[in-house]
Amino acid sequence: LDTVAFSTSISACQKGGEWEKAMQLFAVMSQSKLEANTITFNAAISSCEKASHWERALWILTVMMQRRVQSTSITAGAAISACAKGGEWEKALKLLCSMLQRNLELGTITFNAALSACEKGK
Repeated sequence: LDTVAFSTSISACQKGGEWEKAMQLFAVMSQSKLEANTITFNAAISSCEKASHWERALWILTVMMQRRVQSTSITAGAAISACAKGGEWEKALKLLCSMLQRNLELGTITFNAALSACEKGK
């Protein structure tokens, strides 16, 4: 298997609501010599977001940053949304600020996720 196959499989699990299988695939890939790319990390973070596992989403984001893999507005939106679903509005805003400081081009979806986090944090 290669990075594309793992990324596609993780994404399919994410879309099918199988976050645990997505995490298993991500772990297997991490233990192999294959390098995860932006698509791989985005799919893994999105899997956590859909399952409301904000802590794991932020852990994966940290690994992504440590490996210096380029994050995107999709990355930011999924991680912020995961925080929102977990009621972690302060973490969501901190993450938004961090992404803005890194000059990451963020879209409407990302800002809406941050607003949603604040609304849920009332």
